[in-house]
Amino acid sequence: MNGNILVVEDEPKLARLLSDYLKASGFEPFLLAHGSEVVAWVREHKPALVLLDLMLPGRDGMDICKELRTFSSVPVIMVTARVEEIDRLLGLELGADDYICKPFSPREVVARVKAVLRRTRDGQTVQAEGLVLDEHRFRAKYHDHDLGLTAVEFKLLQFLVANPGRIYSRQQLMDQIYPDARIVSDRTIDSHIKKLRRKIEAIDPGARLIHSVYSVGYKFEPVPIA
Repeated sequence: MNGNILVVEDEPKLARLLSDYLKASGFEPFLLAHGSEVVAWVREHKPALVLLDLMLPGRDGMDICKELRTFSSVPVIMVTARVEEIDRLLGLELGADDYICKPFSPREVVARVKAVLRRTRDGQTVQAEGLVLDEHRFRAKYHDHDLGLTAVEFKLLQFLVANPGRIYSRQQLMDQIYPDARIVSDRTIDSHIKKLRRKIEAIDPGARLIHSVYSVGYKFEPVPIA
């Protein structure tokens, strides 16, 4: 992973301070002060992480984060002086990986940067071409688009992907995603599989990753079956 960190901050002194601390920790920071420049910069340079201020001239951080998530899984730490809980929730729901409130210690910011990079690096496993699973955040991406899975859908997909080509019955899959042995219909698996396929095909209509095996169950196979 590269060490390029994009710092988007319109307060010059704070931006320089963050830059100095990041450099001292071995990162290579790049500074932007205007919100309208961020998306194009990320597309071109593909940084390891973005430190993104919420209140920016030109375009606010939440709007930027929302657009970044349409094409990139780059980790985003949102930085703001606005501490209302709704802002925290909105930031995270839009795809932010962490949230830091001003005032803060630059050392804390560097520690958060390292933690997020470590978490995203260790938690993401590319299991098939175009498919990335992040087990720490229960997030699945397909061709850099978030699939928007529920926790149960994620666990089901994760189990199938970890065992490519192997056929599992509905009961076996239920045992994996409902370890508390709750009583649910085996048709619940059919419903989850249908939703998974729909979300994957919304990104790539030609994708055929999860296959039905008549009267037996399901398997994950990234190559279409003839």
